[in-house]
Amino acid sequence: MTGEIFLIQNDEQLVAMKEQKYDSEDLLQELLAKYPNLMAGDQMDSKSPRRWLLISREASIPDEEGGGGRWSVDHLFLDQDAIPTLVEVKRSSDTRIRREVVGQMLDYAANAIVYWPVETIIAKFETNRDDPEQILSDFLEQDADQEEFWQKVKTNLRAGKIRLVFVADEISSELKRIVEFLNDQMDPAEVLAVEIRQYLGEGLKTLVPRVIGLTEEAQRKKSSGPRATKRWDEATFRKDLNSRNLEGEKIKDIETLLEQSKKLEAEGVITITWGTGKETGSFTVKRNGNSFISISSNADIWLSMGSWKTLTLENKSILAEQLGKKFAFDLEYADRSYPNIAEKVFSADDGVTKLIEWLESAIQLAD
Repeated sequence: MTGEIFLIQNDEQLVAMKEQKYDSEDLLQELLAKYPNLMAGDQMDSKSPRRWLLISREASIPDEEGGGGRWSVDHLFLDQDAIPTLVEVKRSSDTRIRREVVGQMLDYAANAIVYWPVETIIAKFETNRDDPEQILSDFLEQDADQEEFWQKVKTNLRAGKIRLVFVADEISSELKRIVEFLNDQMDPAEVLAVEIRQYLGEGLKTLVPRVIGLTEEAQRKKSSGPRATKRWDEATFRKDLNSRNLEGEKIKDIETLLEQSKKLEAEGVITITWGTGKETGSFTVKRNGNSFISISSNADIWLSMGSWKTLTLENKSILAEQLGKKFAFDLEYADRSYPNIAEKVFSADDGVTKLIEWLESAIQLAD
């Protein structure tokens, strides 16, 4: 590396900064963890620059249900749209930067979308952080619902909507071609590389990132305009629900749950908050700071155990056990868990009635 850039200081002195390799791969990893903006989110999406929330370094990925970590990805980030972003860091001097690391990343992706429960991601985020809820609140837009954000993470994983990013001090022409090919072909997954060159001179350090893989074809396929969120309401929720290719009984059941929830809200028993998802409407039933269930316009019903904030541990366990008994399956309370119980509700006789009965019990315990 022999490139130079030039910095004009406040005293009008010109400083020549020479390109230099990183002393170690770990140093580049540490810089990325400390300064996530080096991922150049503005280059990835100029209309809605990507912002990054570091979940964990060395995030383990299992290769079977409930298994231990077989692999470990260098960094796991989430962006503001709850898209899991897997980052692998290599120096250009590492010969694995070509074929081996690409195969490795595809292994990570194929198994993460199947075997990475959102509860594990939440636990990784909360580890070694004094106030994870405040950190997440600062990251999200004003009035954004943290529970809904984690549900989006789960939805994105299930849909394969993830981002794979290769980071190095120099991206080889071979890796560039591979990344561009994969990004053109893979949808909704995104495959990119970020080259972060380092320049040193007179005690100063400058880092210059460049995103690779955004071919015109890839941008055309994946561009959907600004990724602005929206605040749903009853009218837009119902419209979206009825526009989907769902079984008639499921639509009827979701509408019944909405009507029953509105009735409880009119009685002052609960509050309904509407979601802000870009593509899917949702509402959450709350009481005294506890979110009990969230229902979406694609017929998901999320049990919000991770947001039972004011209940005692005993009452949380009671509620989980009661719900399990109503729908004939084993359910134990698990902190930061958001299981989807839709199929249990839809397949049970009088499932909606049973869920409303359970909800009334939950409300009483929340008082």
